[in-house]
Formats: sequence, C-alpha cells, structure tokens
Amino acid sequence: MDLHFGDSKPTDDERAAVDALLGPPESSWEGADRSEADLRWARGGREARDRRDLLLPGLHAINDRVGWISEGALDYLCRRLTVPPAEAYGVATFYAMFSVRPRPATVLHVCTDLACQAAGAAELCAGIEARLRPGVSVERSPCLGLCERAPAALAIRAGDPVRTAVSAPTTVHEAVLAATSPDSAPEEPPAAMAVPQAGSPGLTLLRRVGVVDPSSLDDYRAHGGYTALRRAFELGPAGVIREVTDSGLVGRGGAAFPTGRKWQATAAQPDHPHYLVCNADESEPGTFKDRVIMEGDPYALVEAMTVAAYATGAHKGYLYLRGEYPRALHRLEHAIAQARARGLLGDDVLGQGYAFDIEIRRGAGAYICGEETALFNSIEGYRGEPRSKPPFPVEKGLFGKPTVENNVETLVNVLPILMMGAPAYAAIGTEKSTGPKLFCVSGSVERPGIYELPFGATLGELLELAGVRQGLRAVLLGGAAGGFVRADELGIPLTFEGTREAGTTLGSGVVMAFDDTVPLPRLLLRIAEFFRDESCGQCVPCRVGTVRQEEALHRIAERTGAAAADDIALLREVGRAMRDASICGLGQTAWNAVESAIDRLGAYE
Repeated sequence: MDLHFGDSKPTDDERAAVDALLGPPESSWEGADRSEADLRWARGGREARDRRDLLLPGLHAINDRVGWISEGALDYLCRRLTVPPAEAYGVATFYAMFSVRPRPATVLHVCTDLACQAAGAAELCAGIEARLRPGVSVERSPCLGLCERAPAALAIRAGDPVRTAVSAPTTVHEAVLAATSPDSAPEEPPAAMAVPQAGSPGLTLLRRVGVVDPSSLDDYRAHGGYTALRRAFELGPAGVIREVTDSGLVGRGGAAFPTGRKWQATAAQPDHPHYLVCNADESEPGTFKDRVIMEGDPYALVEAMTVAAYATGAHKGYLYLRGEYPRALHRLEHAIAQARARGLLGDDVLGQGYAFDIEIRRGAGAYICGEETALFNSIEGYRGEPRSKPPFPVEKGLFGKPTVENNVETLVNVLPILMMGAPAYAAIGTEKSTGPKLFCVSGSVERPGIYELPFGATLGELLELAGVRQGLRAVLLGGAAGGFVRADELGIPLTFEGTREAGTTLGSGVVMAFDDTVPLPRLLLRIAEFFRDESCGQCVPCRVGTVRQEEALHRIAERTGAAAADDIALLREVGRAMRDASICGLGQTAWNAVESAIDRLGAYE
C-alpha cells in the first residue's frame, strides 16, 4: 500500500461512517468547508489530543461500513482526530480484523485453531473455498471462542448496519449460507446450551444462565440481581475491599494475583481520576467462559463492574470486548442501556450519590491485547503493545492514571462474595485456591462446554462430567500458553498450587482433551503458528523466537527420534530465551505447550 495521505479522498460512505461516530466536522482543519473563522485561529492542541482514544472506534466504524480501510478514509479519520497518518496506519495494520487493502464487503472467518482443527477445520476450509462464489473473502482465523461448538465460522457483511452470522458447529453448506445470506442464517443456540450443568442446584457463578432472560433487567433483579451492589453501599468502599481480600479471590485470567490487593493499591492512589477496565478480550485458544457469561447473564457483569468501581474510586469503566463476539456485544449494549435508564448507571447510581458509567470498546483481533498494558494502549488509540513495568497499572495505567483491571470471571465472583460473605466464600475450594472456578472443556468429550466446580476437584472428575471419549491421549491445560498432561495424570487437583506442583498450569481454565486420532505434531505446529502470528514484534526474544520455533516444528513435523534431535535441542534453547527475556507473558509462555509435549508425551520419540 503506497501511502499518499492527503491525495486520496474519502467516499461519501467513509465520511458518513466517521461523522456518525464523531459528529460533523466543525472546521476546515477537520475536513469541513473553509470559513472565515478558520483563517483567524487554529483549533486543536490538547482538545484534539484528548480524542486520540477514538481512533480504534473510528477504524471500526469505517471497517463496519465499507469492509476495509482505504487511504482516503484513514486520512479523513486522522484529520478529524489530529493523529499522524503514519501512526494511524500502524494501528490499523496491527489488528487482524481490519484490512488496508481492498476486499469484498463480506468476510467469512473460519476458525482453524486447536479445537476446530481437531474437528476438521482444514477440510471445511477447502470445501468452503470450492463452493463460494467471488464476493466473499474467506480468512483462516485463530480461535473464535466457540470451542464447544467446533468447527466454527463467523460471517461479517459490511454495511449500514453491519450484519453478522455465527455458524457453529458448521458445515460447508451452513458456512456458505452464513456468508451469502447472513440474515437467513439459523439463529445461534441460547448461551445455556454451552452450560451442561445449566439449572442444576448448587451453581454459584452460572446459576442464572438458562434460568433468567438475559435481556430482562426485571428478571435479573427477581433472581437476586443488584443485591450485591446494595450490600456494597452498606459496607462502603473499604468494607468491600476487606470482604474481597478476606475471601481469598485471585484473578481468574491466569496470573492469579490477589484481587483485594489490586483493588486496595488502586483505591489508595492519590492521583485521580481512577479507572476500571474489564478485560473481556479472551483470546486464548480453548477459552470461552467469559463469552457465555456475557451472553447468558450480562447484567451480572454490569453490576460487578459497578461494585468494583465503587470500591476503587472509579467513575468511568471500560469494557474491552473482543471483536469476534457479536452476540455478547448486543447483549451488553442492551444491558448497559437498560441499567442507565433505570438509575443503575449514571450520575446517581441507586440514589446513593455515586456516579459511574461504562463504555464498551471493541477489540479487533489481537491476542496480545489480553495483556493488561497492551489493552490500555489499544484503548488509548495506539498499537496494542505491552508496556514495561514498573510503573504498574495500579499507579499509572489507562491514560496514565491509577487503573484496576480484571477479567469477566474475576469480576462476577465479587457478587457471591458480597451476598454470602467472605468466610462462606472462602470455605469453597481449598485453603490457597478459594471459591468456584469455571472450566472450558472441549475436544474429545461428549459434552463440551463450561463447567463450574469448586477448586480442588480433580481433572478426572471434570472429564467424567464432560464424558471423555475412549482412546484419550493427552489433555491441554491452560490453552496454547499452557501445557499438556498425559492420560494417566487425571488425578491432578484443579487448583493453582496443585497444577504447579504437577509441573503444569491452570491458566484461565482451558481443558482440551485429545484422543489418539488427533495428530499431535500438527497440533504443536498450529500452536507455534498461533504465537508467531500473535507476537506483537516489540521485543527480539519473542519476535525472533516464535518464528524459529515454528520453523523447527515444520522441519520435524514428520520426523522422530535421532532425526529430530538437533531441532529439539534448538527448540529448548529458543524456548529458554523466550521465557527468560520476553517483555510479556506471550513470549514467556510460547514454549510451554511444545516443551510439555516433548517431555511428558514423547511427541517426537
């Protein structure tokens, strides 16, 4: 793409898409007709810079309307936001869901990641490409978060409005129908279909999924909704933080940092304003728990974010939602609007004199944006590259201000803590891993889906619930960034300490089973390809190491024993370098699954 910004003009559609987001331009500096006032003074400065964070929504607006981002459209958006075009181009090309080259208005994303690969994604792609007529772009996609319904496809047709269709589990015929006639595609099954335990007594986090109408605020309140927020106002911010701390709740995204400590550190910062960020950009292959909560119980997340913001002194919350979740987006937009209309968000929440509101920001296909500081950069309108620490987000996070960041599962755990009390919550699970945990089970099982179990249940007990198939060869814990365990290691307790002692990781709760029909070397190669594609490229160990890892696995994909020895030695050396020297968790964990497959499963013996 040759950049000649200023030479290209936006089309009427492109201009309308940007103006719908930003409002009509007010001066010739922003693209309006020149007026006498424009000759007298220049507008911009701090006011213009303060709108840099609208760059990502602006790119979405253009991409949604037209299907790709032209030079003229990007130039117009840059003029409106006073953003250097070269920087905006770097942002636009960072995300997989955007294109700066012409493409059809309809894009069909076909998942080729681990669960879908095991379910025949390669053959599916070949069949779709053979049948689709020109006018649809087929793109092989990393995990779409639909692992319980593999193989999966997502069709997006640009226009006003943009139309989407999810097809999962899909066939060639159904995927082609979704791409050519998204409005005629079958409706997605309800979120409760992803919860085999739906409606069972004893559930805590999932108790409303399949029981409550996710579009009805009244139904949510009739089933205990907003009891926790009222309790929070009774306790006060310090009391809420004390309950969360005493409960033993730790982050459910994989890092397992104590939530109460994070909240206390943010609340204590004298610098203001404070921000709350909900990380709903779950992109780890095999992870789909946050999607199910947002689709099946969206008001719970809205309430939980309000509690967290109140406790930490935040008055603005950002919900960063991955771009491949159209139904979750619609459910949350509706829930936020209803909560705002009923006085549960806004200037006076529940008549308590506390102001808080939530803004949804859509991701655009970047696994690295699940890292908290990369997520902050993405919201601010920069490339989603991780920042060096310190300073930590509790001191200088979003917009350089104290910020608390939690994922969806972590936040919704706060509601039962306040409703049942910290001691009762801490009595669930084990001493070091308290409370219930959500597990995303997929692969070679009869009943894939989200399962809620107390910490301490064994891997075997979980797989028994899911109906593991005969011929189980291996289980991947923690997703692509996790590790494999053997079929004779199902006694591993599903706790942070238990998996650590077993030499693996619990991660975000991915449990992906593979039977002996799945070719393990091809699976490892897909993991390596994933990390190569998703590395942001900022640091050398990850940028170079993920490529070298993939190259070595390509060479030994069909070799074993002595023929693979040199490349396995190289893999170990590269893996150590990535683990020791990468800036963020992506590079630090990119070798984990491959290492575990070699050492525990004898993948290349």
